[in-house]
Amino acid sequence: MPPSTRPVNAPVAIALKTAARQGERCSILIGQGLLNRAADALLRPGQRVLVVTDHGVPASMHALLVDGLLRLDAHVASITIKPTERAKSLRTLELILDAACEHRLERGDLIIAFGGGIITDVAGFAAATYRRGVRVVQCPSTLLAMVDASVGGKTGVNLTTSGGALLKNMAGAFHQPARVVIDTALLESLSDRQLRSGLAECLKHALISGGLGDKLLWTWTQASLHALLAHDPRALAALIARNVRVKARVVAGDERELAPPRKGGRMLLNLGHTFAHAIETVPGLSWPGPPAPGLASPVRALAPKLVRGPLTHGEAVGLGLLAAARLSRAMRLCEPALPDQVHNALTRAGLPTALHGLPDASEILDRMRHDKKAASGKLRLILPVRACRAVVREDVPENLVLAAIDAWRA
Repeated sequence: MPPSTRPVNAPVAIALKTAARQGERCSILIGQGLLNRAADALLRPGQRVLVVTDHGVPASMHALLVDGLLRLDAHVASITIKPTERAKSLRTLELILDAACEHRLERGDLIIAFGGGIITDVAGFAAATYRRGVRVVQCPSTLLAMVDASVGGKTGVNLTTSGGALLKNMAGAFHQPARVVIDTALLESLSDRQLRSGLAECLKHALISGGLGDKLLWTWTQASLHALLAHDPRALAALIARNVRVKARVVAGDERELAPPRKGGRMLLNLGHTFAHAIETVPGLSWPGPPAPGLASPVRALAPKLVRGPLTHGEAVGLGLLAAARLSRAMRLCEPALPDQVHNALTRAGLPTALHGLPDASEILDRMRHDKKAASGKLRLILPVRACRAVVREDVPENLVLAAIDAWRA
């Protein structure tokens, strides 16, 4: 039964075969009411669990998760982390490792990452490093974490240079979860801004889905934006399942991002991200917010309400997708209409397409050169091409990159 017609309460199961787990399959469960059985069949009575969560997780949902663990006779401890990019750090990693030591976790015990993308990344990294690796269950609480951060085994923290610059995800490890549990009931607690941010990663997946078994995802996502923003449970369940399948297919083919650039591989999942990471932590940015419900776009144009930064990860990714599409058109790699389609989709999703307070384009470009995908000082950029596919390019003219950055200016 396709995801769009499956009953809302029926879990969707997706298997991800991962080399890092000696041929085991990571099960990904999607549905409502899954939290209280997140660790079923993973624990023996008396084993220990450390739950790493964030302030955005509803207390009632945290209680559901813990009740399910206590039902398995587990010894449970929790630690709550403030989910900010500055807190996604080696210091926070140390706090989690200290908690694991205090709770006396052993190699066979479990860490549960219960929160948004920052929690999935840093708790997963803690699981990868504690006693050289313990099992982790990912329980994402935001749309962005559900469709992206929790799936695929990438974990990590940011580093801050001696000059104060924050470098995204510069320390980390590949550590596949024992299970991913996506309880769609958590979406009911999301703010509009969190939901919109998650949609940016969904648009990214749609732009590369042509060669990954879902050629219609880009068209379907654009057509479904109204239902998704209205929190329609069937549309959201279908969106998550289709996006997870796209990502799982990429990861299964190139788990550790070792494919050469000409083949793309897992690197394609970074579409828009080199641009995004360069602006995500820039201070002083602002942009016109989405119109209030019921207001037509001309009203927005007359009196836009400015949103002040920092950008969320999803907002930055959306801008990165737009820059990548414009760059691709300048290089004649995609249909001429693609940048306008991306712009329209971002606008309808209530995501920013232009920024006030953007630094000089050369400063943004310099930040981009710190990207992990850079090789021998050369930028590697993922660009969308025809038929909802993407390519990795190392030959992008610098003047075109600068022009794509400047096109963000409001």
